[in-house]
Amino acid sequence: MTTHSYGDPVVVTGAGGFIGSHLVEALVGAGHRVRAFVHYNGAGTHGWLDALGEDQRAGVDVVAGDIRDRGMVQRLVDGASVVYHLAALGGIPYSYLAPQSYVETNITGTLNVLESARTASVGRVVVTSTSEVYGTATTVPMTEEHRLRGQSPYSASKIGADKLAESYHLSFGLPVVTLRPFNTYGPRQSTRAVIPTIISQLAKDEGKVRLGALGTTRDLLYVTDTVAAFQAVGTAADDAVVGGVFQAATGRETSIGDLVRKIAAIFGVQPELIVSDSRLRPPESEVERLVGDAGLLRARTGWQPTKDIDDGLKATVEWFLDPANLARYRSDRAV
Repeated sequence: MTTHSYGDPVVVTGAGGFIGSHLVEALVGAGHRVRAFVHYNGAGTHGWLDALGEDQRAGVDVVAGDIRDRGMVQRLVDGASVVYHLAALGGIPYSYLAPQSYVETNITGTLNVLESARTASVGRVVVTSTSEVYGTATTVPMTEEHRLRGQSPYSASKIGADKLAESYHLSFGLPVVTLRPFNTYGPRQSTRAVIPTIISQLAKDEGKVRLGALGTTRDLLYVTDTVAAFQAVGTAADDAVVGGVFQAATGRETSIGDLVRKIAAIFGVQPELIVSDSRLRPPESEVERLVGDAGLLRARTGWQPTKDIDDGLKATVEWFLDPANLARYRSDRAV
């Protein structure tokens, strides 16, 4: 087993999730000791961290708890050099059903992280935003100056978290950076997201794919590129990033209909596309178009995406088609 040398611990909240688990892997690989915060559950599972190899787990201290518990978050961040705050309740459809849960987790949870980091004098806090805070694009490509519009309870909760982060920097001088990734995809993503939904349905070989709106477009970013953006803003010089909001995006957009065709071509099939009412957002809530400009992030940190959409989709399909991975997913759940 490889021996690693670790510096000051870094914290990752939401560490058991899709992006969080990939970030933990990358940070351990870079030589950091990682304090990984996962949501407590009675089964004692740690999400995707359970899939890490022995060598990777040696660099991780897992802490199970709830981001809504202020005292626990305080203990979590004490002594940390950097906090990467990814813990959030995601999934737009569920936010229509349980909006209070999104406020308590995404807004109050972020408040707990910010206040705890301020008390502990943490060197940097990276807060995770989302392109959903913009709503449908009014100008393209979208920059960090694009207006914010809460077209779902989920996006409204993330706007609230972003503004809390801004306020803690302006009010208290907390060294906060806000990273706003566009639509991240790749191995381990939930079937609440469109790409795993398409793959899992095609893998059933029923010749049909049920989706929501097919004409909407998204700027799709492979997960390793998103993780590299987190590392870039987590390690850049203070005067380059602290207090700023930065987008991670490719600058290219793909419609959901074209996305189905690209993935179906990898499978070598031509499925029937069925628009499912259960997967449609309310009309005024649908975000029709998202495409971002990552020029500011590139200028301040040198970050740029390295995986194009075709290669990223092939790698994602290959991962999902491993029977051990596919067994974790249900293709019949819309929320």
